[in-house]
Amino acid sequence: MARTMNFNAGPAALPAAALERARDELLDLGGTGMSVIEHSHRGKAYESIHDEAIALVRRLLGVSDDYDVLFLQGGASQQFAVVPMNLLPAGRSADYVLTGAWSEKALKEAKVLGTARVAATTEAGKKYARVPTPGELALDAGAAYVHLTSNNTIFGTQWHEFPDVGGVPLVADMSSDIMWRPIDVSRFGLIYAGAQKNLGPSGLTLVIVRKELVAAGRKDIPVIFQYRTHAENRSLYNTPPTFSVYLLRNVLAVYEQLGGLAAIERTNRAKAEVLYSALDSRPDFYGCPVERGSRSTMNVVFTLPTEELETELVKAAEKEGMVGLKGHRSVGGLRASIYNAAELAWVEALAGLLRRFHA
Repeated sequence: MARTMNFNAGPAALPAAALERARDELLDLGGTGMSVIEHSHRGKAYESIHDEAIALVRRLLGVSDDYDVLFLQGGASQQFAVVPMNLLPAGRSADYVLTGAWSEKALKEAKVLGTARVAATTEAGKKYARVPTPGELALDAGAAYVHLTSNNTIFGTQWHEFPDVGGVPLVADMSSDIMWRPIDVSRFGLIYAGAQKNLGPSGLTLVIVRKELVAAGRKDIPVIFQYRTHAENRSLYNTPPTFSVYLLRNVLAVYEQLGGLAAIERTNRAKAEVLYSALDSRPDFYGCPVERGSRSTMNVVFTLPTEELETELVKAAEKEGMVGLKGHRSVGGLRASIYNAAELAWVEALAGLLRRFHA
C-alpha cells in the first residue's frame, strides 16, 4: 500500500513498522486470543507491555533512576495546570519563557493557580520569530521552576541549546520534538510531552520528573493530579490509555531498532536540510519568517507571495499524495511537519514540488 505523505502537525505520522505490528497483533496479543484493547491493565499481558514501554523510554533518553517515568492522560494542555499544581507552592513564583502560543497557555494556567512571571519573551507583535538569547533571560534565582517550550509548532522555532537556569528546576514542554535527538535529561527537573507527534497516538502524555520534585510536590490538591500518586503506582493508579501505551511501545521499539536517537537525529537533520535548502534557494518566492538560528527541525513554516498561491500549492501537493501543509489558522501561511516518522523520501518529494511550483 502506498502511504500518504503526512505532514500534519499532529496527530502525526507513525512508523509503518509500528502500525504493521499493531495490525498483526490487533485480534490476538501474544496468543492470548484477545486484543490488547480488551486486556485488563492489571493483567500480566498488558503489564509486560507497560513495563517495556517505560524501559524503552529510559534506554532511549538515558533516564536515570533519579527520575520517575509516568504515562498520564489529559494531554500536554492538562500538564499546563498540573505542573504548577504540583510544583508551585504558596508564596513562591515560577518563571515562564514565552516563545509561542503553547507557552502563553501554560503561563495562563499557572497564573490561575499561583504567581508566575515572564522571564523572557520574543513575542514582538505576535510573530515569535526566534527563541531568546541567554542574555535576554531575566531569571529569578528563587523561582520554584523555569518553564519553556522546546519546539513551537505554530511559529516554527526551536531551542537548539537549552539555557542554564542555575539551581532552579527546568521544566520543558517537549510535546513536538521529544526524542528527535539525544538530550541530557539530568539538566531538567521535569519534561512532559503529548505523544501524538513523535511518540505514538493521541490520548497519552509522557512525563519524566525528578523524584525529589515528586516527593516535595504539594499534597493539598486532588490525589489524581499528584505526580506521587502515579509514581507510586507505576502509572496504573487508574486505567491508563492501554492501546496508546501499546502503540508507544511499538514506536519506541522501532527507534531502538533503527539505532537509537543518534540515528534518528541524523535523519532529522538531513530532512530539515533538504527542505530549508529548497526554500532558501528561492527567497524571492518562498518566505521563511524564522531567524536561522532558531529554525525548527520539526515544523518548517513558510509563506508564498499571496494566499491564492498558497492555496494552489496545497492543492498541487494533495494531487501528489501530500497532506497537512496548511499553516495553523492563527498565523496562516504553510507548514510542513517533518517529525521522526516523516520519511526522507517524502521530504525530498516535497522539495521537488517546491522547485517545480516556483518554476
